Amino acid sequence: MPDSPFTNLDRPPLQQAALTRALVRPGSLWSSVTVVDSTGSTNADLAAAAGQGAPEGAVLVAEEQVTGRGRLGRSWSAPARSGLTFSVLLRPTVPPARHGWLPLLFGVAAASAVRRVAEVDVRLKWPNDLLAGELKLAGVLAERVEDAVIIGMGLNVTLREAELPVPTATSLAIELARAGRPAQGHDLERVAGTDRDPLLRAILRELEQHYRDWTAADGDADASGLRAAYQAASATIGREVRVELPGDRTLTGTATGVDASGQLQVSAPDGEHTLSAGDVVHVRPSS
Repeated sequence: MPDSPFTNLDRPPLQQAALTRALVRPGSLWSSVTVVDSTGSTNADLAAAAGQGAPEGAVLVAEEQVTGRGRLGRSWSAPARSGLTFSVLLRPTVPPARHGWLPLLFGVAAASAVRRVAEVDVRLKWPNDLLAGELKLAGVLAERVEDAVIIGMGLNVTLREAELPVPTATSLAIELARAGRPAQGHDLERVAGTDRDPLLRAILRELEQHYRDWTAADGDADASGLRAAYQAASATIGREVRVELPGDRTLTGTATGVDASGQLQVSAPDGEHTLSAGDVVHVRPSS
């Protein structure tokens, strides 16, 4: 059985039936949980389903994603079952102008869940990355499809140093080992904090709570507490940053906060700037 998901017991497969029993309940946001062995992109698959009328709360998890994308069209890949790669379908009824908060809301929920389950200090890099220290642990990508929003996440869980796609990435297993909680042999899934099932359940439950609070406040990030929660978890605010902007422009300054729309506020020598898009680099302090 060379192609069996059980041939690598360090990385056991997720169980769709167990996840469905735990998450799909009367009154729950989650309407279905589907786990597939491999797909090109969970975001693309759910976007197609949304266009065909799939209900809010559909969750699609891929054990392997072969054409995954990050922001700015960057490719993203990882060994099968080494991370959590999933997307959710939402149909928010709040004003579309406030939908820009959704990827930030997802980041807040995921960071909170990972901190609690894995006991790793996860922070948020504006707009869509989860960091452990200065290394990327996860990324979030949101896409609009008519009245739906698809939000996907790739979280590095048991990747080893040699498996990381770039030197600026990390995984929960690596961070736990650095904190003195190494794996026993190669059985990474037995290390507290790297079992993907409770991680996924925790992230989806946190996401549901934040999403309900946000929609109950009609998408008002202040009334729902979302802006305060995001700023409290931010690794960007208060830092010197270099922002690569569209049109090959660059802005350097101090990130001072996010505004009521979730846009980054930067204080630069030439004045105050509010940014809706840009690739942020945290500038290391001079020694």
